[in-house]
Amino acid sequence: MSSPAPEWTNARLVEHCLQGDDRAWHILVDRYKNLVYSIPLRYGAPHQDAADIFQSVWLDLFNELSRLRDAEALQGWLVRVTNHKCYHWKLQQSSNGQCDEREAEEQAGDGAVPPDVLAEVEREQMVRDSMAQLPDRCREMIGLLFFEHPPLRYTDVARRLHLAPGSIGFIRGRCLKRLKQILEQRGFDGG
Repeated sequence: MSSPAPEWTNARLVEHCLQGDDRAWHILVDRYKNLVYSIPLRYGAPHQDAADIFQSVWLDLFNELSRLRDAEALQGWLVRVTNHKCYHWKLQQSSNGQCDEREAEEQAGDGAVPPDVLAEVEREQMVRDSMAQLPDRCREMIGLLFFEHPPLRYTDVARRLHLAPGSIGFIRGRCLKRLKQILEQRGFDGG
């Protein structure tokens, strides 16, 4: 059996997961971990509760993997399951007196992901998927420049990437241009 590659389709990863390939499972989780974790945070869950919801979603997927009808629709499945768990978490919080029941109902609604939240979560996932297609140096540079908190200075980025500080702006521009091309090919709508 060949080793799974991060660019494999969901269907191929699911197939390998069902064959017991641990690396395929890790790639699948890595592909969607930020998506799944971001939803409970949007519901206002503290990090520990978000982590519990996260674990529960992945356990559900593991148990349902063989019954998954369309592996390419996995992202939507994960969003729905995570939202459902968040809805029940929010209701539990309201019944424990930790939040106002009306607030829980307003935020959780009928268990459906609010369209604006769904669109934002899907855009974020599209950016993550697009970044995964970048060459290693570009992916690392964009990560260091835009996803570090607090933001890193060019000199720190240059040191980490073993580059001349004066080259960071030029390389950053090329990497962002490539990312933009990938996003446009995917039909990205920045909202």
